[in-house]
Amino acid sequence: QQGIGRPSVYHAVVVIFLEFFAWGLLTTPMLTVLHETFAHHTFLINGLIQGVKGFLSFLSAPLIGALSDAWGRKSFLLLTVFFTCVPIPLMRISPWWYFAMIAVSGIFSATFSVIFAYVADVTQEHERITAYGLVSATFAASLVTSPAIGAYLSASYGDNLVVLVATLVAVVDICFILLAVPESLPEKMRPASWGACISWEQADPFASLKKVRKDSTVLPICITVFLSYLPEAGQYSSFFLYLRQIIGFGSTSIAAFIAVVGILSIIAQTVFLGILMRSIGNKNTVLLGLGFQILQLVWYGFGSQPWMMWAAGAVAAMSSITFPAISALVSRNAEADQQGVVQGIITGIRGLCNGLGPALYGFIFFLFHVELNELLPDQTSGKNAVHDLTDERAMIPGPPFLVGACIVLLAFVVALFIPEHSKASSTRKHSHSISSTVSNSQDQSNEEDIEPLLQDSTM
Repeated sequence: QQGIGRPSVYHAVVVIFLEFFAWGLLTTPMLTVLHETFAHHTFLINGLIQGVKGFLSFLSAPLIGALSDAWGRKSFLLLTVFFTCVPIPLMRISPWWYFAMIAVSGIFSATFSVIFAYVADVTQEHERITAYGLVSATFAASLVTSPAIGAYLSASYGDNLVVLVATLVAVVDICFILLAVPESLPEKMRPASWGACISWEQADPFASLKKVRKDSTVLPICITVFLSYLPEAGQYSSFFLYLRQIIGFGSTSIAAFIAVVGILSIIAQTVFLGILMRSIGNKNTVLLGLGFQILQLVWYGFGSQPWMMWAAGAVAAMSSITFPAISALVSRNAEADQQGVVQGIITGIRGLCNGLGPALYGFIFFLFHVELNELLPDQTSGKNAVHDLTDERAMIPGPPFLVGACIVLLAFVVALFIPEHSKASSTRKHSHSISSTVSNSQDQSNEEDIEPLLQDSTM
């Protein structure tokens, strides 16, 4: 086999760390380039760019996952990382091409899906929870450290150096996949001919949605995921730009904010999540997480001072327990033979939200005339930034966040109707008797689908 050593979780960890470390470095330069390129309707354009990327990812992820099952993981790791990182050097070469490539790169934004399938290939069932925790912690660590490093380099040496460093990190990642990552999918697990096992139903992102319309247990979970993740996807696409230009955060403050909220989120998911699951139960943990999310969004919506954003960020860290709890709830409430289908639906819904959420937030900013009329310097204080707002915007600085809070409130109401007890408990013993080949295949699908739930919950 090509690569160094036997396939392992550590190969996957390095690939994920390098890719998201490269993009995290660009947090500060991207805010500047975005406004310089789209001086008018910046939030709207940013929402549309991220919306196109997310929707293309939603459409292509099932096909990429199915093809990786047939052709192997390494080639698709290389493909997804390469095309995801292609826009990085274009930031300084041609900003227009940079943003165009970001949108189009959504077709290949499925690195996490392939990574979690890789992990499923190289681990036993009892090892996978630990393995997924390691991958998720690595992802969080890359996003905690890289924005601060990027902000320091940008302030000290300029944005050009940051883009160069990010490009080099991406090149190292690609070379690592080419030279060091061995293929994890055994030849015997692949079909005799390429594409033999690929059907349109596998590649159709809407097909699985039809399978649970009449399932009274899974349907409220899916609706809860859609209504709760839609605002989060929109928030993530525009929040750092909002902090910089509307609230008045400097580059260093934004980097520190990302680091603090990221660390608190890791603590919430590793310490408080387990305690809450044992003490108040799975469903109540989901409801508590949704409650924190509503509070966080309301605080962001009315907050007009930097300290308010910091306080709301601490609440946001606690709200990150929602999606791991939902993932566990899905596993408990679905029948043993429907685990892969249901987790696939959750993944598809989140991919769809990654397209709709940014567009929704950008459009609401546009409706309420929240625009960036000038590029504020890093030294601008939150007080001065808000002082320049119109009276209408001073009353409600962040309208999209309040709309998001109302949407999550609907998710909270729907979550109340999720069954408390597991439907699948009576079938679990039977599921253990399935042959190892079939079990391995199902587990690959499950873990691949769970990935985005873990991916974004750290933010």
